[in-house]
Amino acid sequence: MLLIPAIDLKEGKCVRLRQGRMEDDTVFSDDPVAVAGKWVAAGAKRIHLVDLDGAFAGKPKNADVIHAIAAAYPDVPVQIGGGIRDEETIQGYLDAGVQYVIIGTKAVSEPHFVRDVAIEFPGHIIVGLDAKDGKVAVDGWSKLSRHDVIDLAQHFEEDGVEAIIYTDISRDGMMSGVNVEATARLARAVRIPVIASGGITNMDDIRALGAVASDGIMGAITGRAIYEGTLDFAEAEKLAESF
Repeated sequence: MLLIPAIDLKEGKCVRLRQGRMEDDTVFSDDPVAVAGKWVAAGAKRIHLVDLDGAFAGKPKNADVIHAIAAAYPDVPVQIGGGIRDEETIQGYLDAGVQYVIIGTKAVSEPHFVRDVAIEFPGHIIVGLDAKDGKVAVDGWSKLSRHDVIDLAQHFEEDGVEAIIYTDISRDGMMSGVNVEATARLARAVRIPVIASGGITNMDDIRALGAVASDGIMGAITGRAIYEGTLDFAEAEKLAESF
């Protein structure tokens, strides 16, 4: 199982939000490229980037920083989400060395877009499903849809996406522990890999996810815990890799 450090970008800086609220942010660094380097040096095998401004604007807003990170660490796959709404944006990121692009809101509002880009960019498309109580949230988590997360994940599996990132938005940034049960339930319902996100706080969360990794959980994204120091990334990455 991979442990994937998250770098959330807002106005060119590395920040963390609580429950997706742009007004409730903590700035951790003015140099996201250096932050990526810190996690790579600690053993990261993949980096998760989020263009927060892009997610709310519907188009890339931190592309220069994202390109710089991909260029600085070409041997470490980068996945990027936030504001990816058209083929041109996807092509631009892939050309810059990004390995995976994450479709979020548009996957729910226009599912045929996912099918089209999965065909056009095979092996590079991940869908991010953010859910609360089993229902998918959209538009920067400001709205809950009527869609069931498992139904949607199975739909996107048929479309040929590479993986699903599952975020429990009630726990994201709250340091309250990962929702292992819901993540494992989703992983068992699809054949493609699931990446857990939201709520990872300490080594116990890594162990709990590792215990069900064989259900199809290929990795876990961690953010606030590694920035606030409740989780030592290098130690946690070694533990995750043992599962």
